[in-house]
Amino acid sequence: MAAEKGLQEQIQQETKAYQEKKYQALVEQIKPKPDLRRNMLGAFLVGGLICLIGQIFVSFFLGRGLSQEDAFSATAAVMIFFGALLTGLGIYDNIAKFAGAGSIVPITGFANSIVSPALEFKKEGFVFGLASKLFVIAGPVLAYGFIISVLIGLLYYLLQ
Repeated sequence: MAAEKGLQEQIQQETKAYQEKKYQALVEQIKPKPDLRRNMLGAFLVGGLICLIGQIFVSFFLGRGLSQEDAFSATAAVMIFFGALLTGLGIYDNIAKFAGAGSIVPITGFANSIVSPALEFKKEGFVFGLASKLFVIAGPVLAYGFIISVLIGLLYYLLQ
């Protein structure tokens, strides 16, 4: 009796696994395929536009007498501000839907990755919502970026 019950459970599990596998195969057939050319064009255009805007700011700051290093720093600050502002206004998400990586890779995408979770959890309060979720996405990027930069610096030091 117990062996028969165990056999029935095994058959049910295998049937369920088979049905799940068939369902996933059907989903893959029906799911629309992304238009690679449109995605690449959107990423190229938006990424290029963000870089063009950044270059305009660099030229503006250099024209005002800032050193090259200061102009780059000021441009990064301005681009982060605009990325955060557009995220707060709900515009950057629409840009990201169109451009994909073209809007995520530049520094404005980094600002978006910090501001988006903060806005999402704002309703939970400033401490447990906004402050605790501020670096949910960007935190691992910062942590691994720091670790890799230390390792590369150490490797550079040892090879000299």
